Amino acid sequence: MQARMINPTKTLPGAAQGYQALLQAIQQGGVPQTVLDLVHLRTSQINGCSFCVDYGARSLKKAGETDERLFAVAAWREAPYFTDAERAALALAEAVTRLDPADPVPDAIWEEASRHYDEKGLGAIIYMIALSNLASRVNIAVRQVAGQQ
Repeated sequence: MQARMINPTKTLPGAAQGYQALLQAIQQGGVPQTVLDLVHLRTSQINGCSFCVDYGARSLKKAGETDERLFAVAAWREAPYFTDAERAALALAEAVTRLDPADPVPDAIWEEASRHYDEKGLGAIIYMIALSNLASRVNIAVRQVAGQQ
């Protein structure tokens, strides 16, 4: 597969800076980087963005994440490798990414996430989900090739 064009983040002045500024703000939310990276990876899997999945998995692996956890992110509910706080963030990532028309973010998912994260942390997770969805949609549209920066 070949990309349709250069990634718009590289061609539009200010796009990369805006993306980086939002990432820096997210990192001020007090949520462990591993949780944010797991949220990014799960969001990317749901969206089917091979570039984002590849990038997310490589980032987590570079940070010392185990193969067992990486392999199990797509099936986190049935896997024993995740903490309750990570599970809450992953459930929120799935709800916000899928946006079920009947109840996009059910109260039970929100309440569980709220048990583990304060408002600043929840804000960081929500923006990480949104930023991951943005990246997936851009990369899918231009057919960004996995493994290419």
